[in-house]
Amino acid sequence: MHADEREILNLLHLYCELQDAADFVAVSELFRHSGYRVQGGQSLFGYDEVYALKTRHDKIHEDGTLRTKHVTTNTILELDPDGRRARTRSYFTVYQGTSSLPLQCVIAGRYHDSFERIEGAWCFTDRLILGDLQGNLTHHLRDNPLEKTSHAPKEP
Repeated sequence: MHADEREILNLLHLYCELQDAADFVAVSELFRHSGYRVQGGQSLFGYDEVYALKTRHDKIHEDGTLRTKHVTTNTILELDPDGRRARTRSYFTVYQGTSSLPLQCVIAGRYHDSFERIEGAWCFTDRLILGDLQGNLTHHLRDNPLEKTSHAPKEP
């Protein structure tokens, strides 16, 4: 695997690790030069807007984490010939288990990401989140920015 491909894939996986740990400062830093969009919903840009979203929406549990495991798979990576830009399309699955929620998949969808080499390092420049399938998100989110795009039944 080419070093650029590895660096980009590491960014995708680092997002999962930081998100699961509820490290919203580091998650937001990943999107310092980036849009962060939810299909049919909010469009944000940069550190401050992503940090505000994460701290407003995501529920932190008693152990200081989200009690989730974000898994990114089926990544298709396309590098531009000039080696300065790239795009990926990936599937994501989020598993969650809490003291009152048995371990289960709470959402699955797709990330469409763009990257650019900035000051010698690969950085996110855009993330579009497409939430295709939703389960019980009541232990994961305070309010669901994907709700407008869901075709799943709403929780009572």
